Amino acid sequence: MKPSPALLRWAALASLQSLVAALTIAEINGNKFLSPYSGQTVTNVTGLVIAKGPNGIFIRSTTPDKDIATSEALYVFDKTVGANITVGDIISLDGKILEYRNNNAYLYLTELTTPKNVQVLSSGNKVKPLVIGKDTVSPPSEQFSSLDGGDIYNVPNGAANISAVNPVLQPKKFGLDFWESLSGELVTVRKPSAIKQPNNYGDTWVIGDWKASGRNKNGGLTMSAKDSNPEAIIIGTPLDGTKNPNTSKMGDVFEDITGVVQNTFGFYYILPLTAVKVSAPSKSVQKPTTLKRAGNCKAVTVGSYNVENLAPTSAHMSKVADHIVTYLKNPDLIFVQEVQDNSGPTNDGTVDANVTLSTLAAAIKTAGGVTYDFAEVVPAPGNLDGGQPGGNIRQAYLYRPDMISLYKPNQGSGTDATAVVPGNGKGAAPSLSFNPGRIEPASSAWTSSRKPIAAAWIVKGATKPFYTVNVHFSSKGGGTSLHGDIRPPVNGGIESRVQQANVTASFIAQILAQDPKAAVISAGDFNEFAFVQPLTTFTSISKMKDMDEVAKIKVEERYTYAFDMNAQALDHMFVSPSLAADRKSDFEHLHVNTWSTYADMVSDHDPSVALFDLCG
Repeated sequence: MKPSPALLRWAALASLQSLVAALTIAEINGNKFLSPYSGQTVTNVTGLVIAKGPNGIFIRSTTPDKDIATSEALYVFDKTVGANITVGDIISLDGKILEYRNNNAYLYLTELTTPKNVQVLSSGNKVKPLVIGKDTVSPPSEQFSSLDGGDIYNVPNGAANISAVNPVLQPKKFGLDFWESLSGELVTVRKPSAIKQPNNYGDTWVIGDWKASGRNKNGGLTMSAKDSNPEAIIIGTPLDGTKNPNTSKMGDVFEDITGVVQNTFGFYYILPLTAVKVSAPSKSVQKPTTLKRAGNCKAVTVGSYNVENLAPTSAHMSKVADHIVTYLKNPDLIFVQEVQDNSGPTNDGTVDANVTLSTLAAAIKTAGGVTYDFAEVVPAPGNLDGGQPGGNIRQAYLYRPDMISLYKPNQGSGTDATAVVPGNGKGAAPSLSFNPGRIEPASSAWTSSRKPIAAAWIVKGATKPFYTVNVHFSSKGGGTSLHGDIRPPVNGGIESRVQQANVTASFIAQILAQDPKAAVISAGDFNEFAFVQPLTTFTSISKMKDMDEVAKIKVEERYTYAFDMNAQALDHMFVSPSLAADRKSDFEHLHVNTWSTYADMVSDHDPSVALFDLCG
């Protein structure tokens, strides 16, 4: 049975509607994140070949428009299309426009796929990259997306998706819009400098000669409230198959970088034409702490250090010890996080960490340090505290027994909940029912997470005890990229950290209810930023003060961790009002790891050290 003439006419019309002829590249990209021609076949697309990669070529429009929101470049995805094509050729071709991503949390990349009818119209044409900040507007330095509500840490997370809203690009206002408006384009970054160490692949976050906020002394960009540095860009794998160095560090200056902008692996990248080269290594040097102990209660030094999965056989054991001796200068008391059990990551039922801690104490002594004793609470068996499987990570304390001792010691177990015990008599100091002891270890707030360890101490020459809470809140695992589709980005684990902050702060509030002038120190890896909900909850309930604020540390120098484009503070020290009001209280971050090369990193966290009068 033959189809009717009407059906044939309809089929022909449908076929014609799926073909879009003689569009410019700007028209294909449009002024939004997603192409208005996605899924359609386009014909006679003309462009100048500006770069070639292993899986395709990049072409630039020969008839650009004047709209800064529309990229004039396009990625042609096909491994064979570049075989007989040279950079500088002007070509025409047909193909299908697709939006591609390999993860639902990522933004889409606009591509021209299955290219056909490729014709070289001319050769030897000049290819000139766009200099960022000169031939383009400068990257915005504060906001990422119009869908973030002014703050990428707004709660609730994931209120909208860029791919669903597909907003009009505003490259002068929003960082993601800026980089999207240059998708596929050949650009040059002048005077680029590294803002952190590269990853294992040599991918390196940089900032160019454009305006940037949050610059710290070591050359990184430090995040602050409502500013997480969208002006930074990551330099990825070179298009020519060479490899970027993995020995650079924060503050190193590179030769100018030329490459193409592409969204891949959840971020906007510049894929350089060839490997980047360091032209001027950073001259920054991390000096030891300037805070000096007095050997009595008038000037007590207190350190905090996440030692990253430290086990008795860890290769970085001696380096951790050297940091404590050389840079922290043997603090009287050290809050330590990520201490593994005696068998490390071997899942053999071991939970005690006495060998790990005694090995660390011995390594400190060998490195020229002092004699330390330690205090821990052994977790309950079963890998209940998260972290590397089998490692049973926990917090612990190192202390100088010639200076400090536990006040009314009563060792708690992994399941014992310590409580605040009122002192006997008017003005008597409260004590802890278990010292050291865990705070509400049975609470659902600590599911697969570390339980805080509270302790009460007395310093040589003091008339009253002081109190400590060592924390390691739930990680940010499960979060989404700041360059991702989900807006505001998912802040992984935030719900757990809010609960943990509430429980921990409520315990501290009980101590201060018994003695409003008590000296209380809470420190460790809070896995959160001071201006984000878990920690605003913590300070609101506990009335504790951030030592960064107390010591008036510049916002740009408040960091203990480097992640993606940001130097950031995940580790904090909070103190009670009496310590915050004392003019002798002081605080420093020692950037021995965030600033060093990848190979020289001892931990992924920086240590910190504080000074207090704890005479009571």
